[in-house]
Amino acid sequence: MNSNINIPNTLTVLRVASLPFFIWFLYQKEQAYHIAALVLFAAASVTDFIDGYLARKWKQETEFGKFLDPLADKIIVVGCFTTFIFLHEQIELWMVLLIVGRDMLITTLRFLAIRQGNSIRTTMLGKVKTAFQMGAIILILIFFILVSSKKRTLINDVYHSGKEAGFTVFTIASGNAEAFFLSWKEEGVPGWGELVFELGGFVPYFGMLLTTFITVLSGIRYLVSNREVLQPSAIRRVFRKNGN
Repeated sequence: MNSNINIPNTLTVLRVASLPFFIWFLYQKEQAYHIAALVLFAAASVTDFIDGYLARKWKQETEFGKFLDPLADKIIVVGCFTTFIFLHEQIELWMVLLIVGRDMLITTLRFLAIRQGNSIRTTMLGKVKTAFQMGAIILILIFFILVSSKKRTLINDVYHSGKEAGFTVFTIASGNAEAFFLSWKEEGVPGWGELVFELGGFVPYFGMLLTTFITVLSGIRYLVSNREVLQPSAIRRVFRKNGN
């Protein structure tokens, strides 16, 4: 029996396979599908912890699993954020590109370290980055569930019109936030439906902006902590090995 075929690796594969269903759920108009997308993402996040735990407990760790597990996380995160670009005017392309670029950079760093016979040093900031990315996805999904399709269209229209008028997304989101707090101060706390709608006009943007900042910062921290991997002499050794 192939040692790669075990329960931990199967859970990892299922985590990747859930992404198309997640995207399809989000593109549906009914709230039930959006709830299903949140449940599916939560289940995928839970299996991220379970598969590693089971692999260690049952001594079923494989090279395939070690390769696929972090790759699965990246595929899901990038897939979620990329989908949000098409559904939310607040989510900007440059944010997702920076997140993808950071992951590609760390993957390259890890490859070089392995070829050099070393392992890269992980940092607490990397775990913080993961928490922020998962939190941002869940936050956006919650607003996706709580804000009706009609009101989401209104929010997107505000951003679309603002961008056509030459405003940046940051300026539009800041304006929405300022209007919300001024209204709250002058008129009091709005009703639940209006509160969620107004918060949906800027919270997803600033949540994503903070997540992007933390992601880039963690990438810089990885580079600093593992700068010896990028030394010209170390990289030359890698190419010499490949040449042999």
